[in-house]
Amino acid sequence: MPLLTMCISTSIFLYVLLFFFIAACAGILYKYGGLYIKALLSDAHVSFAQMVSMTFRNVDARSLVNYRIMAKKAGIDIASSALEAHHLAGGKVNDVIRSLIAARKANIHLSFDHACAIDLAGRDVFDAIKTCINPKVIDCPDPSKGCVTLDGVTKDGIQVKLKVRITLRTDIERIVGGATEETIIARVGEGMLATVSTFETYKKALENPDLLSKLVMEKKYDNDTTFQILSVNVVSITIGEHISAKLQADQAETDKRTAQADAVKRRSMALAREQEMKVLSEENRAKILASEAEVPRAIAQAFREGNLGVMDYYHLKNIQADTEMRALSALKPVIPPPPITKT
Repeated sequence: MPLLTMCISTSIFLYVLLFFFIAACAGILYKYGGLYIKALLSDAHVSFAQMVSMTFRNVDARSLVNYRIMAKKAGIDIASSALEAHHLAGGKVNDVIRSLIAARKANIHLSFDHACAIDLAGRDVFDAIKTCINPKVIDCPDPSKGCVTLDGVTKDGIQVKLKVRITLRTDIERIVGGATEETIIARVGEGMLATVSTFETYKKALENPDLLSKLVMEKKYDNDTTFQILSVNVVSITIGEHISAKLQADQAETDKRTAQADAVKRRSMALAREQEMKVLSEENRAKILASEAEVPRAIAQAFREGNLGVMDYYHLKNIQADTEMRALSALKPVIPPPPITKT
């Protein structure tokens, strides 16, 4: 009745406002009424204001309310604001709630803040809880990295190839900031190779494979890692090559090639020296021929000057012919005398 006493324009404006208010309430009741009743009956109360504010912050209110109900039914009371904060931080609320429920059922201490920290650190918190409940087995070395066996060498030079399996359990307290599986594999592999290298002979590794596991377990390679090593087991041991013999053979082959290279070098130098001597011989022969060419000139000059007579010339020619004859006879093979036969 008071609205009727007002002016028409004011009354229309107030009626429009009342209409929008009733429509908004009806919309909120339509959208969130069933969810509100569901949360209320599950003893996980979430107010209409919180649901509406979640929608304005672009958060799926239905999912968060369901997560809160899930946790409440498992005996874990988590405020909706905490769930919303973790969602806005980029976390996976579903994984966090599931991990908390699994940890509670397994009597593993895990707080909501710790679970959120693990999730925001990029680790799969639910998988970590599963590994903590059900330890997992990994191969060392990791076959996916292209390496199939650990290849160690004993003191006698024999190669020993190992396949190792490691049983791990997640340590929840060290999961934030702890090293991952790759570190465990690297440490155990290094320890196995170091242990094999201390054996005097490969037979010791074949006879006592459990000794390898025992020595590796004693060194506590799981320090500062996410996991706790439960066991290290040698799956198989295979004998490989004789590394010392192979290295000696390679060294001998290298020495052989070095000696061959030196021999080829010396032969090349000798051939070069031979060619040099041939050239030098030809040069000397040319000088001799040049000198011999001067002899006739000298004889002719002696004839003109009267220093050489005809008889002297013929005597010189006889000496020259005799010298040539002796040279030719020296080049002919010696004919042995006929054998003397006795009668």
